[in-house]
Amino acid sequence: MSHSDQAPTTQPAATSRRRRLADRFGRAAVAAGGLAIIAGVMGILVFILVETAPLVRGARVVPDVSRADAALGDGPLVADEKRDAAAFLAADGTLRAFDWAGGPSREIAPTAAKNAGAALVATTSLSGGPGFVAATSDGRAFLARLVWRTAPQGASAPAIAAEALLEIDPSRRPAALVAGALADDGGATAAAMLADGHLVVLRRAVEKNEITGESSAAEARLDLGAPGRVAALALAGDGKRLFVGGDDGTLRCYALGDFTATPADASGPAQTAAPETAAAPPIESRVSNAPIAAAARPLEARVSEAPITALAPLLGDRAIVVGQADGALTVWQTARGDDGAPRLVEIHRFPKRRAAVRAIAASPRQHGFFALDAAGGLGLFHSTSERTLWTGQAAIPAPRSLAFAPKSDGLFVAGGGRAADYAVDNPHPEVGFKALFGKVWYEGYDKPDYVWQSSSGADDFEPKLSLTPLLFGTLKGTFYSLILAVPIGVLGAMYASQFMHHRIKKYVKPVVEIMAALPSVVLGFLAGLWLAPRLESGFSGALLMFLFVPLAAVAAGRLYDRLPAEARRRLPSGTEALVAVFFLAAGVWCSVELGPAVERLFFGGRFPGWLLSTFGATYDQRNAVVVGLAMGFAVIPIIFSVAEEAFSNVPKGLVAGSLALGASRWQTVTKVVLPSASPGIFSAIMIGFGRAVGETMIVLMATGNTPIMSLSPFNGFRTLSANIAVEVPEAPLGGTLYRTLFLAGLLLFALTFAVNTAAELVRQRLRNRFSNL
Repeated sequence: MSHSDQAPTTQPAATSRRRRLADRFGRAAVAAGGLAIIAGVMGILVFILVETAPLVRGARVVPDVSRADAALGDGPLVADEKRDAAAFLAADGTLRAFDWAGGPSREIAPTAAKNAGAALVATTSLSGGPGFVAATSDGRAFLARLVWRTAPQGASAPAIAAEALLEIDPSRRPAALVAGALADDGGATAAAMLADGHLVVLRRAVEKNEITGESSAAEARLDLGAPGRVAALALAGDGKRLFVGGDDGTLRCYALGDFTATPADASGPAQTAAPETAAAPPIESRVSNAPIAAAARPLEARVSEAPITALAPLLGDRAIVVGQADGALTVWQTARGDDGAPRLVEIHRFPKRRAAVRAIAASPRQHGFFALDAAGGLGLFHSTSERTLWTGQAAIPAPRSLAFAPKSDGLFVAGGGRAADYAVDNPHPEVGFKALFGKVWYEGYDKPDYVWQSSSGADDFEPKLSLTPLLFGTLKGTFYSLILAVPIGVLGAMYASQFMHHRIKKYVKPVVEIMAALPSVVLGFLAGLWLAPRLESGFSGALLMFLFVPLAAVAAGRLYDRLPAEARRRLPSGTEALVAVFFLAAGVWCSVELGPAVERLFFGGRFPGWLLSTFGATYDQRNAVVVGLAMGFAVIPIIFSVAEEAFSNVPKGLVAGSLALGASRWQTVTKVVLPSASPGIFSAIMIGFGRAVGETMIVLMATGNTPIMSLSPFNGFRTLSANIAVEVPEAPLGGTLYRTLFLAGLLLFALTFAVNTAAELVRQRLRNRFSNL
């Protein structure tokens, strides 16, 4: 066989090998691209899960150091921010301190109580700051606020920043219970249960002369009467509210805001107040001749039958933790009832302890607290999330008092001449399922509610991180946008595919698809700054469009159908579309022109005012209607394009067979084409749903971005995606808000995944059902 005879067979073989190599390379490239996409999506999901996982982790409380000291009593400790040293009041009235590293405690300074020769019979924590308040053996109350100063060698030493010694019982009998607060200007408030059963509040007011720099002190006493057997006292940090817990389980709240002293009340000489940062004796004044004010009328609530054994105001002094003899732990606050009158209400409840609650220590930085029971059990709780974060046993025998570290990163337990230090790791206590998705009774609110408020100007702010308003806003915005987009998109696709002439369709379809390329920020800008104010001033005209535009479309069809057949044949193809456009434009024009007259006739000249006076509903300029129009305009091209493809892919034989059997064009479209295309139409709607759920800029600029839950279309809302865009730049890295925003992203991811999965199942069932048509 010659060489020329073999040539035609070798060239096809080489071409076949190249094709096989190209096919293999193409398959490998497609597979690699698909795997890369899957890996990317899974990587994003894993990253979100890693960032949100710490939210579900509980607190870690680990015993650090335990020590004994002969001078230690059952009173609380005050530690520096580094938790290297601690201070306490000894029974003789001296301020002592020790280092956790070891060594005996050392005397820092004699206090005013020591100088007065009084022994301390009961010591507790000062309200509203680091310090102590104690009842003396001679019927007085001693208050001291501490600061820590760092020596040149780096060691920390406590110092008295301000102190006061107030005479609470002229008969010089020691008080059984005492509570106190020190003001920044040197004023002081002390409350005590006297030996005769009377509850007395003594307040010292300090007025400073801004010209001379001298300060004058005045004192006044308030006798609250004998409220029964009192087991616990707690004073708000500002000294304006006193909480009293009784042996009968009754909680009382006395308002002390109007209880003030004037300089004429003081019988002692005015003295110059020492600077706040200096450790100096307090201003002295006698109170034996001070007037006795009338007893205040308290708010009362029966907590339970068990005696109240411990009270502690939470950060901000708006709520108080109540511990009882049966181990119950509850949080109470004042709120207004349906009649507008204030009352004491329970806002949170925690699992019971094994024994009577002996002491409660509130966190100085969070709305959490430690509780100690009579069996030595410890528990860490958070008020807002209503979570039990940690439980354990005290590291020392017979513990009596608790104190939080200044940074809330430690706990100090004292009792029986021993003290223990615990390291506390509690980064995200305010997050829980109820706090994220349930109704929470926040401090200062009159009822439980769903609230998103991530920041405030106050240090005692209670974070409100409910995702429910954001999820509600997401679904609300999606609903109003699909109300507009689904009918127009599907019916427009049906008309373009089944009725429109192909010469016009080749222009209409690309124009509609180009609409999908419009940036959402442009649509949001136009909706928020141009559409919203015009819709507010001409809402009646917009309402009329829902009447006149459909009537105009029906009139256009009727008019064209009434034309003689010969005339219709002479008209160019697509004339019916031009007639419809003309009538639709006429319908819009009539609605706009008649809108002011309708608004004067039915809505009193202005629709927002009529809405408020008639239904009590407000009209926000940027509301769900504006978003529905703007976001519907963004979703329509997507639904139109996918639905049009579904209509066009219906086999032509089905259409021809239906028409051949005598069915009209409309009957063929509705009875044959629409069922056959239903899987694709459903997919188009679900794609539009996903587009609306994930939209950010339009809802961010056109809704007012208010996280409220209202079914009214005239109110704004905030969506999950818009909230992430707004809050992420301000969220501290690794903080609770930062991780909660990732949780919102995970929720959005899960929502779209669930909807798409359900949509795919429905689409497959529709395909199987109509596959035999």
